[in-house]
Amino acid sequence: MHDGKEGKSGCACPDCGKQFSTPGNLRVHRRIHAGVKPFGCEQCGKRFTELGGLRKHQRIHAGVRPYRCADCGKEFGRVHHLKSHQRTHSGEKPYACADCGRRFGHSGELKIHRRTHSGEKPYHCPECGKNFAVISNLRSHQRVHSGERAHTCADCGRSFGELGVLRKHRRVHTGERPYHCTACGKRFSRIHHLKTHQRTHTGERPYACPDCGKTFSQSGDLTKHRRTHSGEKPYPCPDCPRSYNNSGDLRKHSRTHSGLKPYACPDCGKGFRMIHHLKTHRRVHTGERPYLCPHCPKTFSRQHHLDSHRRRHWASGTAGDAAGTGTSTSASPGAAAAAETSSAQAGAGDGRGVKGEEKEEGEEEEGGGG
Repeated sequence: MHDGKEGKSGCACPDCGKQFSTPGNLRVHRRIHAGVKPFGCEQCGKRFTELGGLRKHQRIHAGVRPYRCADCGKEFGRVHHLKSHQRTHSGEKPYACADCGRRFGHSGELKIHRRTHSGEKPYHCPECGKNFAVISNLRSHQRVHSGERAHTCADCGRSFGELGVLRKHRRVHTGERPYHCTACGKRFSRIHHLKTHQRTHTGERPYACPDCGKTFSQSGDLTKHRRTHSGEKPYPCPDCPRSYNNSGDLRKHSRTHSGLKPYACPDCGKGFRMIHHLKTHRRVHTGERPYLCPHCPKTFSRQHHLDSHRRRHWASGTAGDAAGTGTSTSASPGAAAAAETSSAQAGAGDGRGVKGEEKEEGEEEEGGGG
């Protein structure tokens, strides 16, 4: 009679050493090494080593999502996807990086993160030779070569290479924000926005620039920042000679050629190319004037209108006349001019200085009494 330990040791995989409780489980496992996938999906042809894997996959075609999150109602086709998702609500991060101590909610996130220490980039583009640390980044990159954008938003016409990305984008239009911060209650449409926001509470800035030491809370911000050192502008506009150091600036600029205005005012229907232009415009309806002149009672809905108004105080010599306010906190005309010059040079340097590109449509000079 054999004890349990001896029985288990007799079911070890000769290829990787993994232990199994029964010979049947070992046989199924060995298909992974042999590449045997006897179970095929009739709808898409994808093949699997186990019947259970095929059945789970078929839920994708059937739209079956039997596992529901009790916190936000989101549904999943697999129980381990639900368990991973639930950590976004609980904040649990059981996986710690041995190199820097940073913690993650999923083992896959830790595996990807560790490549930032090792420099490993295992995913290779056969078209141009560029390497990537994350397979999703490779897939996104390959669409640069293929031009593939199969999924189109019915609300604004924007196209995406992946259905999942389109679903996330549609939250811009629906206003859905399923992820909430347990510290302050703020809600977000995307999980990575929540994770980034949570660093405002923790103060965590885990990404450091090796050139100047500046730290960032997001890896993408570090990537963009490093281009200020290298001068790299990898995003060229297909319609004009301009290039940009990040895809977001190129996307905004492209709207000057296409005329696309995806952000519509819910009060009057007016469209805007950029979300911050819409936010500023809405003050016309709300009456909000958050910019207060320190020299007189006037208030403004836009920062640059306040700046123009304050220059009139300097030109007329009335700066600081209102109850002694402002003279100690106001910049001199020379300093203001220097700041404007510096800002203009910075805009020209990173491709943001197109005439009219940042000007809000239909804006007028205004000033209101306090």
